[in-house]
Amino acid sequence: MNEAEASLINYPCDFPLKVFGFTEPGLTEAIARVVRAHAPDFDAASITTRPSSTGRYLSLTCTVRATSREQLDNLYRDLSSHPMVKMVL
Repeated sequence: MNEAEASLINYPCDFPLKVFGFTEPGLTEAIARVVRAHAPDFDAASITTRPSSTGRYLSLTCTVRATSREQLDNLYRDLSSHPMVKMVL
């Protein structure tokens, strides 16, 4: 079975990523830079944000045009290891 048969995702597709971090200056810009490194056509203006009920955390939704599983794996890895990020879904 090859990768295309094993994947539940048909590429290319629009793929939403949820990124959670502490509410702090520069979080949105930092996340946009990481995403653009893997998806150069990503428009940072499309990021939607939502604060937690206490305002301590910020959830960012970034929808990228995913072209492969490798691209998504690398993007998840870079986002998850970023010092401002607590979790990526």
